[in-house]
Amino acid sequence: MQSVLIAGAGPTGLVMALSLARRGVPVRIIDRKDGPTRESRAMGLHARTLEFYRHFGFADEVVERGVVGSTIHLRSGARDVARLSLADMGEGISPYPFMLAFAQDEHERFLLARLDELGVGVDWDTTLTGLTDRGDAVEVTMTDGASTERATYAYVLGCDGGHSRVRELLRIGFPGGASEGLFYVADAAVTGAEGRDSYLGFREEGLALTIPVRASGTQRLIGVVPAGLSRKEDIGFEDLRSHIEHLLGIYIGDVNWFSTYHVQHRVAERFRSGRVFIAGDAGHIHSPAGGQGMNTGIGDAVNLSWKIAEVLHGRAEPSLLDTYEAERIPFARSLIATTDRVFQFLVDDGKAAQIARVHLLPRIVGTLARFPAPRRKMFTTVSQVKISYRGCDFNRGNAGAIRGGDRLPWISTAEGDNFAPLRSLAWQLHIYGESRPEFISAAEQFDLPVHQFPWSESARDAGVRQGAAYLVRPDGYVALALENAGEADELSALVQRWRLRLDEPQRRQN
Repeated sequence: MQSVLIAGAGPTGLVMALSLARRGVPVRIIDRKDGPTRESRAMGLHARTLEFYRHFGFADEVVERGVVGSTIHLRSGARDVARLSLADMGEGISPYPFMLAFAQDEHERFLLARLDELGVGVDWDTTLTGLTDRGDAVEVTMTDGASTERATYAYVLGCDGGHSRVRELLRIGFPGGASEGLFYVADAAVTGAEGRDSYLGFREEGLALTIPVRASGTQRLIGVVPAGLSRKEDIGFEDLRSHIEHLLGIYIGDVNWFSTYHVQHRVAERFRSGRVFIAGDAGHIHSPAGGQGMNTGIGDAVNLSWKIAEVLHGRAEPSLLDTYEAERIPFARSLIATTDRVFQFLVDDGKAAQIARVHLLPRIVGTLARFPAPRRKMFTTVSQVKISYRGCDFNRGNAGAIRGGDRLPWISTAEGDNFAPLRSLAWQLHIYGESRPEFISAAEQFDLPVHQFPWSESARDAGVRQGAAYLVRPDGYVALALENAGEADELSALVQRWRLRLDEPQRRQN
């Protein structure tokens, strides 16, 4: 089997490599850096990402290494005006009902160790300099600074960031723009912040956020550089220290890392050109509102990797790869629009916006947070558990509240949960309640694994239909939602249309 080349060894590229290697696909990963990231950088892991990591068998270890958010304090002026618990916002929605902070440098080292267990390493200091898609394979040239190498791969995956060399070589447009305001980010020791709590401070002169980022007590500081300083050359942290302490009511000690930047918001014109794909920041970059960037890139990797594996193993029609862009680019565009609106409101320096942020927003959020429904809405909005691929014609049907393209809802009972079988990374049929013979017969025709779960209150609350069947893809999304026995033929139609094999392969690496 031809191998796959991945350019970029950040979280997106590492998860891509990990997912392919676990599925028995030979993979090579290169990066132009000299080693893994040394700063915390992106650090928020949301529930959907942790669910994917559970599929791989290491979510619990990631949670143990990270910091689970406890409470966020909303400050107006010099005092707290509202508090919002972060630890259990998604109770009953996900096995990970919280947001986890896991510094990117630690995160990357963890993923590198998992790859090493599978016999995959990263070729550092290696830059992709050219590629030619021959139609049946991709020829590439690479350099490590001392020599040039030419090689051929089945597919090339560009996970190489906002300044993607792969995207440039493909001449894929990257429309969008940058914010006018200047922003800062820093990691520092903080006195006055309680343990695992976060603080969001609003004053007329600006806003700032602090989030616990490491178990050792380091805090992430994020905010807007005041207009009077933004034009200063070579801004250092000391220029901002008193401003940040004033906003958040804290004392800042040693600073480990500091940087300023302009927020970008861009989506690539397409995510694929023949046998070459882009993912993560190579395809979309946006404001930090909600901490969506890294999680979205990991979602790209999970979506694309299982499809490439199925095609390379002869278990699916190559046109299955068309569904990657069809499923992921609409979400990227929607995310850009949403985060940009939130971001613009947070940084608008108009008088009306300042009054709304300082005097109204903290109180409104604090009031809504007292009630379960708004808290659940906040969680599902940020955690990515509501991402759906309903718009792609690969996914079909509806049964109960679940439609083809939706994430399989998490259902937990005293006996266990329905996410446990997803560790097989294989196609499977889920049935809740008494099964219909037609569904079982259809599954047997294709040697499709069937998992039957007793009907429960949790299943009803999750929106599944009693007795319905759900064909679950290798990434944990529903491909077919079959409500009645007469729809069993839909399974055969899907298999024939995409030339799928649904039996569980024996080639997976654990």
